[in-house]
Amino acid sequence: MIVPGKFTVDDQEFAGKRVLVTGGTKGAGEAIVHRLSAAGAMVVTTARSATEALSRTLFVQADVSTLAGTETVAAGVMEQLGGIDIIVHSVGGSKSPGGGFAGLTEQTWQEELSLNLLAAVRLDRMLVPHMVEQGSGAIVHISSIQRRLPLHESTIAYAAAKAALSTYSKALSKELGPKGIRVNTVAPGWIHTTASEAMVKRLATHSGSDEETARQGIMDALGGIPIGRPARPHEVAELVAFLVSERASAIHGAEYVIDGGTVPTV
Repeated sequence: MIVPGKFTVDDQEFAGKRVLVTGGTKGAGEAIVHRLSAAGAMVVTTARSATEALSRTLFVQADVSTLAGTETVAAGVMEQLGGIDIIVHSVGGSKSPGGGFAGLTEQTWQEELSLNLLAAVRLDRMLVPHMVEQGSGAIVHISSIQRRLPLHESTIAYAAAKAALSTYSKALSKELGPKGIRVNTVAPGWIHTTASEAMVKRLATHSGSDEETARQGIMDALGGIPIGRPARPHEVAELVAFLVSERASAIHGAEYVIDGGTVPTV
C-alpha cells in the first residue's frame, strides 16, 4: 500500500493494534492517523469539533486542554477500543501573540501549558495503567526543537511547555521501561502545516509587516534550515510509525529530532 509521500506500507504491520492519536485531524497528527491506519491499526483521534473528524477513523469530540476533555477521551478510547496499545500525543500548538514575554498574559501561559504539556500528562495518567496491566505498549510524545531553540518573539510559553514535556517523557520512560512499555519523544522543527502558516500571519499582523517578511524572520531566528525546506507532515508520521513498531523494539527513552538540520549543535 502507498501512503502520502509515496512510502510503501505493510498494511498488516499494526493489525489489531489499538491506537490513540491526539490532535489527529490536522497537520502532522492527521498524517500520523493516516499512516497507522494504512498499516492496519484501529485508530481513535480527537478534536474540539466533530466537523474536524476524519472519515473512516474513530473519533471522540473533546477539548484535551481541559481535565474534563481528557476524561472524555480516555473513556471514549476504552469504550471504542476496549484497551490501548499505542498512544501518540500529537496535539499541540501556540496562539501566543508576538511581543516577547511582556505580551504573555496569565491566561496565555495557562492555555499553552494545558495544551502542550498537561493534555499528555493527564491522558497518560488515565490510560497507561491499562498498558501496565497488559505488560506492553508504546508511547510517543511530540515535543519540538523549540525546547532548545525558543523564539523569544513568539514561542516562549510554547517552548517552555514542550521542554517540560520532553523532561516528563524521559522520566516516564524510566518508570515504564521495566513494565514492558516503551516511551520516546519526537522533536520536529518547522513543519509546513496550516498551524505554522497561522503563526506567520499573527507575527505579520503584530509587526505590521507582510507574511513573507514574518516567515523570513522565523527562518532567521532559527538560523536557517540546511535542507532548504520545512519538514512535511508525512515525514514526521513515518518516524512515529517506526518508533511505535516492533522494528524499534530496543529504542526507549530517546528523543528523535526531525528538523532538516536546524539545530546547529550535537
